[in-house]
Amino acid sequence: MAVPPMQPARGVAAGSADLARPLRASLMLDVILGLLVAVTLPLAIVAVPNTISVVAALLPPEISQIEMVRAHGLALPAMVLTVPLAALFLRRIRAVPVLVAGLALLALADAAGGYAASASLVGALRALHGVGAGLLLPASLVAVWERSVVLRAVWAGMLAVSLTAAQALALWPLDEVSSWKVTLQPYPMLTGVALVIAAVYLVLWIRNGDGFATPGGMRGGRLSVAAGSAVAVATLALGTTFDWPPGLLILAAALSILGLFLLASLASTCGGEEGAGRASAYTMLVVGVVVLPTAAQVTNVELGGLSGPGLNGLWPAFVIAGAVGLVAAVGVSRLGGTAAPLCAAGGLAVMVAGLCAVRALLPAAEGAALVLPFALLTAGAAVALTAVLRPVGAGAALFALSLFLPGVLSGFLLGTGVQLTLLKQAGTPQAMVDAFVGALHLWALVGGGLVVAAIVLGAALARRTAVAHASAEEAFAEPEENGRRVSVPAPAPPVDPASTEVGVSAGEKPEEDDPERAGPEARPGPATGPRRDPGAVDVPEPGAVPVVPPPTPSPEGALGDGADRP
Repeated sequence: MAVPPMQPARGVAAGSADLARPLRASLMLDVILGLLVAVTLPLAIVAVPNTISVVAALLPPEISQIEMVRAHGLALPAMVLTVPLAALFLRRIRAVPVLVAGLALLALADAAGGYAASASLVGALRALHGVGAGLLLPASLVAVWERSVVLRAVWAGMLAVSLTAAQALALWPLDEVSSWKVTLQPYPMLTGVALVIAAVYLVLWIRNGDGFATPGGMRGGRLSVAAGSAVAVATLALGTTFDWPPGLLILAAALSILGLFLLASLASTCGGEEGAGRASAYTMLVVGVVVLPTAAQVTNVELGGLSGPGLNGLWPAFVIAGAVGLVAAVGVSRLGGTAAPLCAAGGLAVMVAGLCAVRALLPAAEGAALVLPFALLTAGAAVALTAVLRPVGAGAALFALSLFLPGVLSGFLLGTGVQLTLLKQAGTPQAMVDAFVGALHLWALVGGGLVVAAIVLGAALARRTAVAHASAEEAFAEPEENGRRVSVPAPAPPVDPASTEVGVSAGEKPEEDDPERAGPEARPGPATGPRRDPGAVDVPEPGAVPVVPPPTPSPEGALGDGADRP
């Protein structure tokens, strides 16, 4: 049968055009998603700091400052409660609509912030801020998960940068303001820009028909446990606002951190390597406990009122630290997967070096001295997060993220307890400054101990996993004799005793039953055996394996050229 010739040039050109179109659309989606992550993560984390006390002098006399501080602090507990619940919802719904919904809630809270006139309304709007920010974190994580490894690194790097700069970003709009309501709408323009980018991304996502798969292998039970722990930590945080003594505050925060570490030990991998789930939970937890509380204390100590360079002197250090963190995260994502455990431990070690730099270099009258501690903290956190999130599935990553914000809240409680303990003994303005600096140095020591504990836990977990893998390999390895591997013969098949004759060993066939071994005189033929009917059909005996018939000749072979032609 003659086959018509193909048109190679036209086919290749059409195929290239058809292939280039989805590649361009996918690249555009990646670029817009990366830009969206770079805008939304700082917006989410900037909702954490409670800055109402900075503008307390601008509050109306009929509003209680204590009630306003308590109401303004509801954003972080709302975020703590929202993240695990949103992670549960993301098992069944797509991430992009949740991302748009979170930004819409932030925009609504910003718009309504100008009409707040009571502590109760402020509390409701700050809780709405927390819910919107709590939707953004897991939705953005799931959105980047199915795109590329580089986007995951961008997500991890931007989270580290946002943690370092959150306190400064929250304080920046309050410089020389005339209304306390600015604390409720710090960046309304940026929120609107992020919402527009998210809407464009949603339209392109729908047109491209590219759905992000829901997190596979995610078990709802673990996230339910994380949600329960979030409720406990949020309740504890609300209780501490009612004049708890510093000692009790420190004890409650320490027990909370210990409980979170125990909960992280229950994590297991989802679609990744064995032990990687617990490593990601440990790392995400310790980054939450240490980085943002440390950066917040450093920012407060380095303000102009405490003989520091002020916010204007801090921004060069933040910019350099942010660039270093993003470059380090993307660089780690380009390495092989086998380097992930070493990079995670190295990133945490860099964080310890940053905390040592905080003790050694701060306070400083010049902003240049802040470049080293901020860069080490940001780069270390970015590298550690990128490394531990790479080998795990989306379910394990969301579980680790569910422990991240309770860790942030527990870290703030512990740091506040340390500050209050030292401030109780301060009777003069200079003594208060010294108390803030002493609290920062003590907190750097505590944070370094927590990071070292996470490194030790990760190393023990990696060693345990390696021992388990070695044991499994030894169980299936061939035995050795005099340094050489010895193959173990397979066991002989069972033999029916009834068919075994005297003098014939098991598994051996009698010679007269084997035509090839018995010789030509014993082979069936015209003189030694019955003649076989050519039309007879073999019927297998009961229990025997049926003989597979030979394949039939190909029709094209029978009708082709050469010997196959009749």
